[in-house]
Amino acid sequence: MYSSKNVYVSILHILVCCVAFLAAGVNFNSVQAQGITTSVRGTIKDAVSNEPLIGVSIFVPGTSLGTTSDVEGNFSLKTTQAITKIQFTYLGYKAKTIELTPGETKVLNVRLESDAKKLNEVVIKGRSRNYSNKNNPAVDLIRLVVDNKNKNRLESYDYVQYQQYDKLQLALTNTPEKLRNNILLKRYDFVTKNIDTTTLAGTAILPLYMQESLSQQYYRKDPEKKKTVVQAEKKVDFGEFVVINSYVKHMYQDIDIYKNNITILTNQFLSPIADLAPTFYRFYITDTVVVDGQKLTELSFSPKNETDFLFTGKLYVTMDGNYAVQKVDMEVGKKVNINWVRDLHINLDFDRLPNGRYNLSKSVLKSEFAVVQNSKGGVYGERTVSFKDFKINQPQPASFYEGDPLVKAEEAERHDDEYWATNRHDSLSFAEANTYQSIDSLRNTRSFKRTLDYATFLIAGYKHAGPYFEIGPVNTFYSFNPVEGFRLRVGGRTTTTFSKRVMFETYAAYGFKDEKWKYYLGGTYSFSNRSIFEFPVRALRVNYQKDTKIPGQDLQFIQEDNFLLSFKRGTNDKWLYNETYNIDYLHEFRNRFSFRVGFKNWKQTPAGSLEYLKAEGTAPAEGTTAPNGSEQIENITTSEVRLELRWAPHEEYVQGKLYRFPIVNRYPVFTLRAAAGIKGLFNGDYDYQSLTLNVTKRFYMSQLGYSDVITEGGYIFGKVPFPLLAIHRANQTYSYQIQSYNLMNFLEFVSDQYASINIDHCFNGFIFNKLPLIKKTKLREFATVKVLYGKVREENDPEVNKDLLAFPAYATGLPTTYSLDKKPYVEASLGVGNIFKFFRVDVVKRLTYLDNPGVSEVGIRGRFKFDF
Repeated sequence: MYSSKNVYVSILHILVCCVAFLAAGVNFNSVQAQGITTSVRGTIKDAVSNEPLIGVSIFVPGTSLGTTSDVEGNFSLKTTQAITKIQFTYLGYKAKTIELTPGETKVLNVRLESDAKKLNEVVIKGRSRNYSNKNNPAVDLIRLVVDNKNKNRLESYDYVQYQQYDKLQLALTNTPEKLRNNILLKRYDFVTKNIDTTTLAGTAILPLYMQESLSQQYYRKDPEKKKTVVQAEKKVDFGEFVVINSYVKHMYQDIDIYKNNITILTNQFLSPIADLAPTFYRFYITDTVVVDGQKLTELSFSPKNETDFLFTGKLYVTMDGNYAVQKVDMEVGKKVNINWVRDLHINLDFDRLPNGRYNLSKSVLKSEFAVVQNSKGGVYGERTVSFKDFKINQPQPASFYEGDPLVKAEEAERHDDEYWATNRHDSLSFAEANTYQSIDSLRNTRSFKRTLDYATFLIAGYKHAGPYFEIGPVNTFYSFNPVEGFRLRVGGRTTTTFSKRVMFETYAAYGFKDEKWKYYLGGTYSFSNRSIFEFPVRALRVNYQKDTKIPGQDLQFIQEDNFLLSFKRGTNDKWLYNETYNIDYLHEFRNRFSFRVGFKNWKQTPAGSLEYLKAEGTAPAEGTTAPNGSEQIENITTSEVRLELRWAPHEEYVQGKLYRFPIVNRYPVFTLRAAAGIKGLFNGDYDYQSLTLNVTKRFYMSQLGYSDVITEGGYIFGKVPFPLLAIHRANQTYSYQIQSYNLMNFLEFVSDQYASINIDHCFNGFIFNKLPLIKKTKLREFATVKVLYGKVREENDPEVNKDLLAFPAYATGLPTTYSLDKKPYVEASLGVGNIFKFFRVDVVKRLTYLDNPGVSEVGIRGRFKFDF
């Protein structure tokens, strides 16, 4: 229990005291009775409900004496002044004055009556210089809410099940006239007739996307298990051009006020009832209300720093001893360091169950986006989730929770309008109800298809050449490098119109310097009755490729002959001509575990200045360290069987035209790769085995931002030449690459055993937000460190085993490739992000191996990234 505390709780209460004091008109020079002490204490309660009142202003008219009641309604006041009365004021209640006798000790049981005049809204503006967490009843109440969080969550029950209805919509916003006259929509009057002027005050919205789902949710506490059975699902379908539902789902995640951090639009906001909430928020008791016979205290809250990732708003707390949240109304402030968002508002409603506990009954998240903050046009998004039919502690059989955590009924996408009208929790507005039909009509118009075709070409780089084939990607049509010189390429692939289960892809390229043709031909077959891109994938891929490659480079989500990657620093003339035959099978499960098994036959031929020379030979030529008369190896061939196991809990994806991009969440991703080379199989030259384990995870640190951590370790068994060792990922472009070493040269380091850790931390503006002027720019700070340990065993060291290939060297004999036996490779960087809302610049510092030839000790790298 909390003891009585004498506090000032809010600016509003102080103002009330001051007004009453001035109104009294008492002389400051009132006579004091020396040596006489007047003491008053007691409890203040609601006259009807008999519930204690928190934060009541208690003061002596005509003096500066005052205090407030604590979380139990208790108060205490002692003075040597000759006071004759004491007054009690509280928002929503009638003021009360009690007469006193100077020098007496009095215990009061005060009952305040509700005032018919009710305060509709309290707005807390600016900072209070007198605000303090200490002896603040509002903070005391929040701490009680925090202490009772666990028992007020659904997870406190042994078993819970309920029905959940989820509705999400996206719409264009502007004035009605501008929406109707939009150059892209003007010709589609059946769409513009669907304009809604009732949802947003003073703004018209035109719904363009809608998705709904109805599901049964099950939870078991021990062992913890969740299961979702999707009963019905419906969404607007734009066809193959637009795949947005996964990313939209990621943007509008579930809002759980009882979690310390709430993820919205890919950013984490600190909950107003988080464990550390009093450190970052100001709290004020602004009202008390009675709802269904339950006494509630209204708490207003606002950020101590307006630019931090925090909310502003009100929440209502039950005063029944459970201190549960009954309602939340909050928004993100205009000064918060978040991009593109003009407005973001959250409403949470909790209903009382028969057992007296409160559970979330409805969640509404509304947001409005705009490229320019003051423009009238933008995009409006709204997600509404409602819950009903709660059943508490009614267990399901243990076998029910086995298998996939998400199960979709076979008929989920086949329900008619009558089913939805009967079963959805809320009826749709006229505009919402017409969205499905109007967009379906729009999607089937020839002009709209043509518009999307050109948009896909500009954004994704693919252009339809008839219904069954598309040409692209356009960013690879032209590039250049030291081996091929100017390189032209043309290619494409079949579309889902040709087949959802089969896709063919091909390209041809020509280098004007080496005068060689390069080719690729591949095919993929889906064993599921879905597209080869649709999760979960079960597909077989077969391809043949004859092309160039930089040794050790395995770029993610980007192609090596991308035009922008043609610009590189330093010397970049050690390349390979590759000829590969590849076959693999990918099998994904709904629990986000997958395996890939395959076979690769790879013939690599050195190109440019790269040579494969035997380490053995006569004495080095004068002035050099290169073997004289070494045997030159024309090429190396390996035949390799591969296995990859991957587990990415709760991972979601955004499917692009080229790649499927994973959406980062708080769960780790484990990837284990194993390979075995077989000598003699299809001209394979070596026997060897390799293991690689990669673990990535994002660590959210609330207001301090987040860290992306990548750890990797590998080991190669067997005796192999350096091209088959782990050639560590280097980067000689001017782009900043997260998983590469940005100041390491190509082919600079090799290992047959290694371990690494990369830490990329984003402070999300935590420092800049507190600096005058700079905080208006909404820039974000980054700090990165990358450490790589490695080693080459003696059996794979050409200095020891002369029958191996020598490490590459300059013409002077100075080596260009090294092992990491002596010390780790380390580089660090400091960066500034969110420049123009999508650009990041890092200053990178290389800390070790500075004496290696051709090394850049410091570099500046840039990276484009669209993020909220």
